Amino acid sequence: MQVHSTLAAITIALVMAATLPAQTGIPPQRPMIQTKYTADPAPLVYNDTVFLYVSHDEDDAIGFKMLDWLLYTSTDMVNWQERGAVASLKDFKWARQDNGAWAVQCIERNGKFYLYCPMHGGGIGVLVADSPYGPFKDPLGKALITGENVWHDIDPTPFIDDDGQAYLYWGNPHLFYVKLNEDMISYSGEIVKEPTKPTNYQEGPWVWKRNGMYYLAYASTCCPEGIGYAMSASPVGPWEYKGMIVDASEKSRGNHPGIIEYKGKSYCFGHSSDLIKRETTKFYERRSVDMDEMEYNADGTIRNRHYWSVEGPAQLGSLNPYRRVEAETMAWSEGVKTRFESEYERNFMWDRGKKLADRLFVTSIHHGDYIMVQGVDFGKGAKSVEVSVASKFGGTIEFRTGQVNGPLIAAVTVKSDGDAGVWKTVSAPVKNAKGKQDVYLVFKGEKELFEFDWWQFAK
Repeated sequence: MQVHSTLAAITIALVMAATLPAQTGIPPQRPMIQTKYTADPAPLVYNDTVFLYVSHDEDDAIGFKMLDWLLYTSTDMVNWQERGAVASLKDFKWARQDNGAWAVQCIERNGKFYLYCPMHGGGIGVLVADSPYGPFKDPLGKALITGENVWHDIDPTPFIDDDGQAYLYWGNPHLFYVKLNEDMISYSGEIVKEPTKPTNYQEGPWVWKRNGMYYLAYASTCCPEGIGYAMSASPVGPWEYKGMIVDASEKSRGNHPGIIEYKGKSYCFGHSSDLIKRETTKFYERRSVDMDEMEYNADGTIRNRHYWSVEGPAQLGSLNPYRRVEAETMAWSEGVKTRFESEYERNFMWDRGKKLADRLFVTSIHHGDYIMVQGVDFGKGAKSVEVSVASKFGGTIEFRTGQVNGPLIAAVTVKSDGDAGVWKTVSAPVKNAKGKQDVYLVFKGEKELFEFDWWQFAK
């Protein structure tokens, strides 16, 4: 018994260690987001930017506890900026408010953005906005889809074919579809239960077209779930199973694909339990989004991968440090969280009587925590850096290159104010910041140091 216990402990330790970020060089990009639990990735490419809509597992979730949907954006596929909650159950007055903000997907048509949202047990609703950032509003005041069993009406995926016909697919354990009208908030004809459900189809469909062929990716096998796919010559099937894009793994009890083409490359998104497994071996519904480059074979089939790579995809381009960079922009982080405060909330909390802007910022910052941004292009060199912080106990932000304990290029001292309610700008000189570098913002001090809004270098 003692031998078995020791071997089990070693196995658990090795699994946990495999998920820890490297302390030198570029940390792993697995998972993509570390400040919150995210799942059900739904990427949208618009105006040269990837808009990543995700569902959101609350930090204290044991089973599913999902109340809103978050948005992240990137133009280089490695640094992701959080944009906050783009929609929530509160946007559907007719829906249950306790849980049910499951997998969404957004699509653009004629300058409008349509966010299809499943209300678990209440059908599928749709929100509309004039911008991919929102605000999104409910144009119907009721569910768009209420099929034969509303508990099966989850994981909607919209698709617009080359001829302009739009479709909506969804379902667990069956695959359903319907033809959407051009207004994207109504449909024509009957809801169809796909009679040729692909092999190992579970849930989470995602439909796209490439070189005249239609693809259907989905959460495959159960449980755990990987990402399988099928192909067809028609958007309504029949679908022929082709294999797995990402194999099923004990590291991911559930899954949900998101597939895009961006800047000449293909990407597959999914999710895993890698982040929560760094803290505990117990199972909780606290998932984290992953992503890797996806490759096609010459015959149009997709190359299989066993699991998400440690290093993640290559960076496309670089990050400009001479523009204001929101602190919640990161390729990797350790320890920190993010929080949104409205103008009213912060004024009420600190009773300042001043008009302050709404903010999304980095918080829960302690000694040794850090943020890493990848591929920062300093060009011929920077002379200074400034940061926006709100401080109670104070501390230091060390800007280091290459690794968490790499060369120090700047140290910004944040003094203790005894009041974290006032935002201020603090600057420091910069030395030896040239060329393209990975930059680590390392936090030093005692207690909970300060809150952090943005940073910017100057030439």
